[in-house]
Amino acid sequence: MEHTKNIIHLVKLSVGSESVDSLEEWQEARRKDLPDKLPRHVTRMWPKREDEILNGGSIYWVIQGAIRCRQKIIRLDEVIGNDGIRRCGIVLDSQIIRTSQALKRPFQGWRYLNPADAPADLTQARQSEDTLPDDLSAALSDIGVR
Repeated sequence: MEHTKNIIHLVKLSVGSESVDSLEEWQEARRKDLPDKLPRHVTRMWPKREDEILNGGSIYWVIQGAIRCRQKIIRLDEVIGNDGIRRCGIVLDSQIIRTSQALKRPFQGWRYLNPADAPADLTQARQSEDTLPDDLSAALSDIGVR
């Protein structure tokens, strides 16, 4: 019997992002200054479920009140700030994958997201399309168009 490894995702508000495109632009502008050129999000709390996250987990971004995209989590790096406090650098794949929209109430920090509760990726045909209005995107998801 093959052992199935557990996977867990994270969900995080993308504060200041107006769209998936603006998140991409923000990350791109900061990547050039990083040694490995990979985008990252630095957070105060180190996830206790690190092994499950690094087993194929992604960070799902909440933009304007809905999950709209995700990025694969590559690794967690220790980051020591100028204040001497240890933080967690969530290092991400540079590819942003658009997902069907899932409404999410505001929250602080990040939360775990079970794979069964994660919104589906949009099909390759819909990955490059302009961001649709919320009601239209939600309606498409409701009828199974991804």
